[in-house]
Amino acid sequence: MELPEKHVYAVILAGGTSGLMLWPYSRKKKPKQFVDVFGSGTMIESVIMRMRESVLPENIYVVTNPQGKQMMCQALPWFPAGNILVEPVARDTAPCMALATACISKIDPDAIMIAVPADLFVLDELAFSAILKAGVAVAGDRESIVTVGIPPDRPEPEYGYIQIDKPREDGGILPDDSITLFTVRAFAEKPDSKTAQEFIDSGDFYWNSGIFFWHIDAIRREFERSMPDLYKDLQSIYDAIGSDAEYAVIEDVYSWLHPVSIAYGIMEKAESVCMLAGSFGWTDLGSWDDVLKIDKVQGELPESKAFNLVEVDTANNFIKKTGKKAVAVVGLENIIVIDTEDALLICRKGHAQDVRKVVEILRREGLEDYL
Repeated sequence: MELPEKHVYAVILAGGTSGLMLWPYSRKKKPKQFVDVFGSGTMIESVIMRMRESVLPENIYVVTNPQGKQMMCQALPWFPAGNILVEPVARDTAPCMALATACISKIDPDAIMIAVPADLFVLDELAFSAILKAGVAVAGDRESIVTVGIPPDRPEPEYGYIQIDKPREDGGILPDDSITLFTVRAFAEKPDSKTAQEFIDSGDFYWNSGIFFWHIDAIRREFERSMPDLYKDLQSIYDAIGSDAEYAVIEDVYSWLHPVSIAYGIMEKAESVCMLAGSFGWTDLGSWDDVLKIDKVQGELPESKAFNLVEVDTANNFIKKTGKKAVAVVGLENIIVIDTEDALLICRKGHAQDVRKVVEILRREGLEDYL
């Protein structure tokens, strides 16, 4: 493999603690990015290994919280602790990106950043690698803010959307003729079902993958222009990096920050935003129904054949269990069963998004020990 450019950095966003849509398998104390859903390693480990195919290992960074750093150091002792950037508290993706920008710009003022979510799942590795090369190539102009849109195959209220404008000339820099670059008209947060259908019918909306590319110069300019207060905080962190006061300054800054997404804070206002259309088998893994979509593509997952499991007169069920408890399922079909030591989920397929309602009820009833 040809080594990637030394100025390319990957930033994996693993700061969320609310990955309870895969409850009861994921919990507040062990968010979904730190669980092994497919029997092949945790999500965070899978993303790190995937990015190592395109980015030098020493240029891969993870942004997480104190609890996440502790879990990473225990589960992935080979990953450099110095490449784990710690947010004192979660403040959504704009502050997270500002922290990463401050730290990486201190290391390399000519860096190109690739930002990816920790729960990124990809089926077509070659197509994903081509998208990464294309994004880096476009961001190399020091002006463009690049995102990746996924062609939607259904109206999905749980995803964010990107509205494209028109194809943008790439000047021949794209490494793959099958990849199209568009200018961006607008970003939309999670719509209701009716609006999501309207988006699909229009033909000019893509799912927002949460993947971004930019040169350090470009993103700093956008923070300064669109979020000047956060830019000042970014500069304060930058000045403190490497000093004894580094983490104290980060804690101080985060104590007054308000949660803002990068889409709302930067992307909706940025002057040179473009989108690469990417078809690489992307899935958000935001619910058990999303896990089942992967099951359909890859064939039956190992976890769907649980040990100490008895099924009688059943069909088309997905059963995942931990521990030695015997589980019997009789006369049921199209059911998801997730069994853990202290909690059990039984859910009809297609209704997994309603797990959020279960979480809300448990929280409201004072049963947070089960979250």
